[in-house]
Amino acid sequence: MPRLSNATLGRLPHDIARPRYDRGAVATGIVHLGLGAFQRAHQAMYTEAALNAGDHRWGILGASLRSPAVRDALKTQDALYTLAVRGADGERLQVIGAIKDVLVAPENPAALLAALCDPAVMIVTLTVTEKGYCYDPATTALDEKHPDIVHDLANASAPRSVPGFLVEALRRRHEAQVPAFTVLCCDNLPHNGRTVGGIVSRFAALRDKALAGSIRNEVHFPSTMVDRITPATTDEDRAAITAHLGLEDATPVVTEPFTQWVIEDRFSRGLRPDWSIVGAEFVTDVAPYENMKLRLLNGSHSTLAYLGYLAGYETVSDTMQDANYRRLAQAVMDDAATTLKMPPGADVAAYKRALIERYENPALRHRTWQICMDGSQKLPQRLLGSIRDRLAAGAPIDRLVMGVAGWMRYVTGIDEQGKPIDVRDPLSARLRAIADQAGLVADRLAPALLDVREIFGVELAADPRFRTAVTSALARIIAKGAKGAVAELTP
Repeated sequence: MPRLSNATLGRLPHDIARPRYDRGAVATGIVHLGLGAFQRAHQAMYTEAALNAGDHRWGILGASLRSPAVRDALKTQDALYTLAVRGADGERLQVIGAIKDVLVAPENPAALLAALCDPAVMIVTLTVTEKGYCYDPATTALDEKHPDIVHDLANASAPRSVPGFLVEALRRRHEAQVPAFTVLCCDNLPHNGRTVGGIVSRFAALRDKALAGSIRNEVHFPSTMVDRITPATTDEDRAAITAHLGLEDATPVVTEPFTQWVIEDRFSRGLRPDWSIVGAEFVTDVAPYENMKLRLLNGSHSTLAYLGYLAGYETVSDTMQDANYRRLAQAVMDDAATTLKMPPGADVAAYKRALIERYENPALRHRTWQICMDGSQKLPQRLLGSIRDRLAAGAPIDRLVMGVAGWMRYVTGIDEQGKPIDVRDPLSARLRAIADQAGLVADRLAPALLDVREIFGVELAADPRFRTAVTSALARIIAKGAKGAVAELTP
């Protein structure tokens, strides 16, 4: 079967949307670090709308910081791919052309640096996941002992890390008197623009204090809130989409109808695409929306994932068919919502109702195991912030700690049937060693994991209310299984 490409676009069925612009006339105005499924379901879709509207300055150069797999698949089809939006009412397909080319940073860091220094590039967007920033999740500060940071401080012209690439490119642009690009983080970090700005500035200061000063003075780091559930694409997805296209697509992306992007409107020279064409919101303060998403969506999503996986549920929609899990998700949202401070007009109740509907979407098979990845990096933003605020208010935390306790049981690496769990986490080896030493005994395992400062910090880990609640929840999970513990908590 022919492959999806520029040459075969005309063969697509009439019901499939495709680029309405000359791809050869598009300039590269955005470099994206961390080219994965979420970016292609979210930012690239928004950028496609701007290109279709006639603003051709904003083509995307994607860069993978690790694997060449996405590059290899996209290269064979002129960087085109299909976005499949699946809801209860069916599926809608769109071929996206916003990505012009793809690089793999480890293969040729010089090529990525050259691209970042191109004067036409005005924005660098990032979806590298929490662990990609080489930072300490408990403090949000740069992890100066991270191997990639140590390497990049000694090898400025051949960096490996996000801070390394950004700082070296910004240094070169400054020396060449090329205006700085805007750094637009689209990952789930607390106050993500400010956090990434602090990480980048600190790395720059370790290299040169004057360089750090120029970055603080010249570079904008707007905060954002991004939201669109994007599960990993399966072989069955690829086969079904290829059959509909009548063309082979090796790397389609599957997502849900819901999408949201809230952006702090602070860009270098005011230059940005009009992403509002398809609903992006430009605001002066993203923090309330960011907290709402992290604490309501991400917090309940992680809770469902850990406890659902342990109970044998493969996907979130499968998990939500269990009424007790559905009630727990609602309870986590309700408790977290008490910690929010939203602007007038924000409808938190409607947002929570929409989340329940999204989780129940049977067309979106989002695997619990996928959501469980990198928990050491995610827990501080997703659950621990809500827990801290509830403790400060003297409010109960029994329902919020269920996700933390579920994570503790999960990182032991052995499921409830005695089978191994493929724990993907930067700290997996250390966590497994702690679990092996403590054994499956809550009074030993919970305190040992709470002593991992990078996750829990010092004050929260020492709070007797938190320690008691987490240990009690973990004991119930160990004794009754995740499913039994959830049922007991949500009668």
